[in-house]
Amino acid sequence: MISRSTIDNVFETARVEEVIGEFVQLKKSGSNFKGLSPFSDERTPSFMVSPVKQIWKDFSTGKGGNAVSFLMEHEHYSYPEAIRYLAKKYNIEIDETEQSDEQKQQADERESMFLVSEFARDYFHKILLEDNQGKAIGLSYFKERGYTEDTIKKFQLGYSLNEWEAFTSEAINKGYNLKYLESTGLTIVKQDLLSATGTKQFDRFKGRVMFPIHSMSGRVLGFGGRILTNDKKAAKYLNSPDSDIYHKSNILYGIHYAKKAIAKEDNCYLVEGYTDVISFHQAGVENVVSSSGTALTENQIRLINRLTKNVTILFDGDAAGIRASIRGIDLILEQGLNVKVILFPDGDDPDSFSKKVSSEELKEYLQSNAQDFINFKVSLLMEEAQNDPVKKAGLIRDIVVSISKIPDRIQREVYIQECSRIMDISENVLFSELAQLDKKEGREASKRPHQERPLAPVLEKTAQFEKVNELTKYEQEIIKILLLYGNNEVEFENFDEVEEVDGNEAKPLKKEYQLNIVSKEIYLNLQEDEVEFTDERFKQIYYEIIHQLNQDKSIFVDSFINHSDADISNLVTNILMDDEKHTMSNWERKNIIIKSKEKDLPKMVLDAIYNLRRVLIEQKITSLSVEIANTNDREQILETVVNYTNLKHRICERLNRVI
Repeated sequence: MISRSTIDNVFETARVEEVIGEFVQLKKSGSNFKGLSPFSDERTPSFMVSPVKQIWKDFSTGKGGNAVSFLMEHEHYSYPEAIRYLAKKYNIEIDETEQSDEQKQQADERESMFLVSEFARDYFHKILLEDNQGKAIGLSYFKERGYTEDTIKKFQLGYSLNEWEAFTSEAINKGYNLKYLESTGLTIVKQDLLSATGTKQFDRFKGRVMFPIHSMSGRVLGFGGRILTNDKKAAKYLNSPDSDIYHKSNILYGIHYAKKAIAKEDNCYLVEGYTDVISFHQAGVENVVSSSGTALTENQIRLINRLTKNVTILFDGDAAGIRASIRGIDLILEQGLNVKVILFPDGDDPDSFSKKVSSEELKEYLQSNAQDFINFKVSLLMEEAQNDPVKKAGLIRDIVVSISKIPDRIQREVYIQECSRIMDISENVLFSELAQLDKKEGREASKRPHQERPLAPVLEKTAQFEKVNELTKYEQEIIKILLLYGNNEVEFENFDEVEEVDGNEAKPLKKEYQLNIVSKEIYLNLQEDEVEFTDERFKQIYYEIIHQLNQDKSIFVDSFINHSDADISNLVTNILMDDEKHTMSNWERKNIIIKSKEKDLPKMVLDAIYNLRRVLIEQKITSLSVEIANTNDREQILETVVNYTNLKHRICERLNRVI
């Protein structure tokens, strides 16, 4: 178990904007940062990070929390894993006790699969560097490709021995369960009636050099393996099968090593294979990822979209391969990203070209040879069209189809103008073609079967239902005030009242102002009325606040943000970030001034207390009204109802509410 002192040190040291900035491209927005949600597909930022409060909030999904909760949501870490990740990031030494065998067995299946994958990475890497077969075959291969020792270690490259059970036997001997070796795809298990166990197992990646595939945070999700023999029956490249922790269509090779460079350069180079990525890194170009030889998917594009809006696709000189990959351009445009394309000379790919030239020459080539997708398609297909009007018309339609994928209408118009200039054709014709495509897409979309969202259940708005919601609303308002302003000292109005005379209500005689701490004012008022919170979460937060005040005379909001109860942490984050929603809309730029709540803090505090009293009194009156129908002692109950009603009137006068 990780010690409390280590956890406290992690929370004190970690900066939420730095942690999240490794996964999401953040831009300054006043005192906060904002960016695209990493949890939903969106084009307008609704994700906000507050460096002052050290919390984040995703307004599109409702998720929020601190640095630890972000890693748990985004990377699916357990709580201890997130703490360890942050401790490693900030060079904090972890103080923990050794886990018992029973505790190890309680680890969930996903964590067991991660542990198996990490063991495999270390095992294959060690075999590559230390085993005779690994050095003679695997290490020699990587060195022949020109990889330095530092590059091999950086990408944790490895080698799987050309033996049937070498890895599996070693893993089982080290205590790893065959169940997880199979579920990660590292080991293949087959039925064998002749075997004593009824099964036989063998290594999936036997005799291959190994490329670990990492998540954005650096966890090992799976592997790619390349065979080095000329076995025509075996696939040249073999990937881990999809599992609970690895989905090939959702990950990009090299994203962990490239994320900082992508955000810094505001551009992502997209290549085809593992070796392209590694060679570029070694040449000093680190903002590069690979789709690992598969067709580009929407989820992979969204992964890039979290870091940059600009994608540059790198193609080799193979025309057939280019045409096969051209669909990826339209897919990227459809996701609202900007696309450029770079072609390498015939016979070269990113891997080979980066080794022929110096780092400076490579960067210069990438800079000077990037072209937009229109010029790329024209240069690629115009040779085929030549003087054939029909083929040229087909090329123009192909370009307009790509333009139609762009969601931004201004960008569309700019590209239409560019296409008109390059192809020497009227803009009106192109706009007409674009309009027809839009109509066609609209018709096809309307014909597609779609699942209608289930209608929300219609609830009868009974008086009781509304009052319960209203009560919760004011309980939350009081907790919000305590968290945001509980330590503030302000002047509160005190009313002196005269007793009721000749049946008339007591009226405020005069106002007095008295300095008081906000938390103390709320506590004294609730204590006087013996008010109990009805929502268990608010009750727990309130009691913990009172405990803090008794111990330290102050409220420490960080203790709730970093609360061990995830529900409490999430609730407090939502409350604290609720007032930040207006900054997402840039009201200041629209000359809409948001009034500071701190100026009206005394009124806000008293209004929350009076409204809570009002709702509780209304509930009491309702319950007494029901009781009248079931009792003979109606006069006494009616007198009580009248007293409560008068009290409610006085509270409403304080609130300036019309009864």
